Amino acid sequence: MLHNANVLTMDPWRPRATSIGVLGGRILGMDDDVASLTAREEVDLRGACVTPGFIDAHCHTTWFGLGLAEVDVSKVRGVEAIYSLLAEAAAMERDDGSADGWIMATGFNQKDHFGEFPDIAKLDAVTAGRPLFIRHTSGHMAVVNSAALRLAGADIAGFPDPDGGVIVRDDDGNPTGLVQETAQNLIQDLIRPYPRDAIVAALERATAQYAREGITSFTEAGIGGGWIGHSPAEFSAYFFAQRTGQLHARAQLMPTIDVLHSINAAESDVFGNGLDLGIASGFGNDYLSLGPVKVFLDGSLIGETAAMSEDYCSHPGAGRGYFQADPLAMWEQILDAYRSGWAIAAHAIGDRAVGLAIDVLTECRERYGAPVVPNRIEHCSLTRPDQMKPLADAGIAVTPQASFFFSMGDQITRELGEERSNWAYRARSFIDAGIRMAGSSDRPVADGQPLRGMQAFVDRQTDSGQTFGDPGEFITAAEALAAYTTVAAEATGLADSRGSITPGKLADFAVLAEDPTDVPTDRISGIAVLATMVGGKFTHNELHAFRS
Repeated sequence: MLHNANVLTMDPWRPRATSIGVLGGRILGMDDDVASLTAREEVDLRGACVTPGFIDAHCHTTWFGLGLAEVDVSKVRGVEAIYSLLAEAAAMERDDGSADGWIMATGFNQKDHFGEFPDIAKLDAVTAGRPLFIRHTSGHMAVVNSAALRLAGADIAGFPDPDGGVIVRDDDGNPTGLVQETAQNLIQDLIRPYPRDAIVAALERATAQYAREGITSFTEAGIGGGWIGHSPAEFSAYFFAQRTGQLHARAQLMPTIDVLHSINAAESDVFGNGLDLGIASGFGNDYLSLGPVKVFLDGSLIGETAAMSEDYCSHPGAGRGYFQADPLAMWEQILDAYRSGWAIAAHAIGDRAVGLAIDVLTECRERYGAPVVPNRIEHCSLTRPDQMKPLADAGIAVTPQASFFFSMGDQITRELGEERSNWAYRARSFIDAGIRMAGSSDRPVADGQPLRGMQAFVDRQTDSGQTFGDPGEFITAAEALAAYTTVAAEATGLADSRGSITPGKLADFAVLAEDPTDVPTDRISGIAVLATMVGGKFTHNELHAFRS
């Protein structure tokens, strides 16, 4: 029993309560429902605010967890500081006493270094012959050294760019060290597959952090293949982590569409591409399940690889980005997956990619009926006014990241120009159109703390103090909280079990020092997360330090 609380249930039938009874990992009742019952354990919350556990509907947990153990360049400024960090890493011995092997780094964004990328010759000098992979914060490109390119065979003149990617070269045709989109696979395939133990350790690190932030459920946006996957057996690592108590939040996993293959089922079953045994979206339990299949239609804004209908504005000749593959081929691939039982989560950043996603998902629904869990457009970053109604009519959920505003808002504004920035990462427009807009972070691309994401939805502030995009896109704190609870549950197809504090649902809670809907806007992100409960059990508990 949780007593003496300010409970924001997010359930319109009973918006507020002061006590909650939990039995068997689920919500038994509130207030008068449970007042006459005795409890094995009673917790006095001393006036703390209880909300449904936060749901991050789009993040990259394995990537985030691996990055916590890699060289982090996100906190330094200037490429010389990066060289120093990498030189230190190159000099460090590994566990077996050797000083060779890969140097892995994370968190690079050229905006933090005055628009400059590391020089490949200097990278070669400081890494002492060891191969290097620096993940860009967007995930859509990476910086590597000559040793890495040589191992991939991509250092030779005339080496072809892969479909949907670019090995960036200078005017003389020499690699600069920057690899974009699918070209990253050339290097990553030398590192992968990651061992199960490494993935499990990454999940434990990452989800322990999630617990400290009030996150009780998340959707992993891409496993098993493509440049975002870490192992063909990635699901088994999640299963092992959950079974051994090293997964501290409920996980919905999106396989990448690359891992689907032809299923030799009965002709009448109309299977296209899927996974063995006919497993598809919705498979699993309350702790670990399969969501939509993930397909990348285009790239990123800050990498200028997102597919746009007009040129980027950042510099002359910036172009319009590109699709990850032939659009017609992707269209057929999506239809094949959908008719095999897979809902679709289409990564679409540029308005041209958003248009493709709307069109193909509309056809999926018309030809094969409603999906088991909602179809989604991941990011849905640049949505033109004329695309709003078709998006709503198709019942597609969206996951725009408010967490991008502070760290990348000014950068995106320069790339899009003022008019298109007003169409970017909408919020109010989605809600008013009846589109389910789920809260998400894309972590580690941006700060993943849900309370910071909620504040960003409310104030849309960039790191220069400007308002990102159209001020008419502001939403209220209550709507921002809903994005990370009830709406995220709906968008992930899990609203029957989570997202609100309702009898019968899972006992997943965030316990906060203050009510995020009742503090000044600029204080939302600073609210302390006192405790987190998953299934009525603490995954994080700092209640002893709280004084109401």
